[in-house]
Amino acid sequence: MPYDIPAPMLAKAVSAVPDPARTPGGLAFEPKWDGFRALLSWDGTDVEIGSRGAKPLTRYFPELVAACTTLLPEPCLLDGEIVVALDGSDGRRRLSWEALSQRIHPAASRIALLSRETPAMFIAFDLLARGERDLQQEPFSTRRAELEDLLRTVPAPVHVTRTTGDHDLATQWLARFEGAGLDGVIAKPLALPYAPGKRTMFKIKHARTADVVLLGYRVHKSGHGVGSLLLGLYDENGDLRNVGGASAFSDVRRRELVDELAPLVVTDAEGTAVTGQTDRSRFSATKDTSFVRLRPERVLEVRYDQLEGARFRHTVQFERWRPERDPRSCTFAQLEQVRAYDLADVLD
Repeated sequence: MPYDIPAPMLAKAVSAVPDPARTPGGLAFEPKWDGFRALLSWDGTDVEIGSRGAKPLTRYFPELVAACTTLLPEPCLLDGEIVVALDGSDGRRRLSWEALSQRIHPAASRIALLSRETPAMFIAFDLLARGERDLQQEPFSTRRAELEDLLRTVPAPVHVTRTTGDHDLATQWLARFEGAGLDGVIAKPLALPYAPGKRTMFKIKHARTADVVLLGYRVHKSGHGVGSLLLGLYDENGDLRNVGGASAFSDVRRRELVDELAPLVVTDAEGTAVTGQTDRSRFSATKDTSFVRLRPERVLEVRYDQLEGARFRHTVQFERWRPERDPRSCTFAQLEQVRAYDLADVLD
């Protein structure tokens, strides 16, 4: 009988790796994988994969469906992450968000091609059901032991994430594993049951700041105020490149920003604001990607966690204006260079 796929258990952000001694029952630490969160159900006949937002992912990863149908030893409901890794120029493998995101494609032929060229892996980190037993009310320590027992002989592309109870080792993981494309560290209370939709875990991610140039803004989806700011950095050739956006402003602040940025708006000969278009992706195919162009004269400081290529991996957070900074001084050189780390050493 097919399993009911629940909402995944979530994590709340904390600023540092927590002390296990301060949590009743202790903590287990895991690498934080940067992929698609997925609950994978195998009922003995069919594999179904659901996303964090309840979007079906099954059709996008036929290679995982085929592998799990063959490799999983018994019916189960797994919580984990779908990731794609590519070889770097230095010979090390690293997670690739870009390659993973390409898998969300409407054409079955394209999906089939990518499943062969850039096959995905499933990193399991929790077990919610095994056979006819629902394990969600069991403590994580029990679920983890069952997960290891279930998958102990299952080969790639299914992996069980590593774990430790050592605070110092988890802190080292936070520093080292980013070089392989991972996103931080997760801390899980060992004594707690699975809590769908609840933020009962803790996530520790990298927190950095950068000074960036304001390129423009998008109007909020409500039609009123600034929805997000478009950001840029100068490359080694002196070209200003779009590196992402900052959002999460209050209603009042969105309206204030329109007036505050009005003197920077680029206008045509008739005094009409000039707009541009950012590149569309499969995730923004139905969204308005137009933005109001601004003269690149204002600098702001933002908080970010990591880069993906030459762009911020996630939407960044506005910190403050930097009126004393020359926009031309805002270059990629200011960004922290993360030391490369081979994904194989994370999986081992």
